[in-house]
Amino acid sequence: MPAKPDHDKSRPDDTPHYHGHRERLRERFYSAGADALSDYELLEMALFAALPRRDTKPLAKTLIKTFGSFAEVVHAPVARLREVEGVGESAINQLKLIAAAAHRVAKGEVNSRNALSSWNEVIAYCRTSMAFADKEQFRLLFLDKRNQLISDEVQQTGTVDHTPVYPREVIKRALELSATALILVHNHPSGDPSPSQADIQMTKAIIDIAKPLGIAVHDHIIVGKSGHASLRGLRLI
Repeated sequence: MPAKPDHDKSRPDDTPHYHGHRERLRERFYSAGADALSDYELLEMALFAALPRRDTKPLAKTLIKTFGSFAEVVHAPVARLREVEGVGESAINQLKLIAAAAHRVAKGEVNSRNALSSWNEVIAYCRTSMAFADKEQFRLLFLDKRNQLISDEVQQTGTVDHTPVYPREVIKRALELSATALILVHNHPSGDPSPSQADIQMTKAIIDIAKPLGIAVHDHIIVGKSGHASLRGLRLI
């Protein structure tokens, strides 16, 4: 009688080929740090937990090719992620968890400090929150007299290239929160953060209403995939 085949899963020959690759990637991550990994390699690792029995390297490369970068992948709309072959709900949940964690960390930095003395953290938070959104959003950071964050609110969400903003509604909300200062933020889904003439006019309209009421408008920040623009820094307000 022929011998029965050995189905012992502990044998090295039965170990999927990508397990060794995963261990080497983990070792490089912990020994050399995240900067030693490319975007697709970091994405591979991010997908390990969601896809424990799959080689995540091909999918990670496909996602980077489709969306452009690690940041653009984790912030990509769910509907577009579902269009990528091999991306299921577990992978989407993992990617959105990473995006939410990045947002929470950035917001914690802003919450715990004077906004004007931690300007880099404010910019990082704004970019993390909005730079990769597929529609325009108009966000308001309401500050107290110590320039600490009272509230962070998305007032309007618009289309790919326009968000309606109502200056009186902005100031009404500031008064409701007893805010003494504002930072205006919106995104340009096109990627180019350069302010339009409409952006400048809208900002000046808000300043004109806010100033007599003792409410300062510190800046209007526009974020995009390629960076950010400050109307105050550009001397446009």
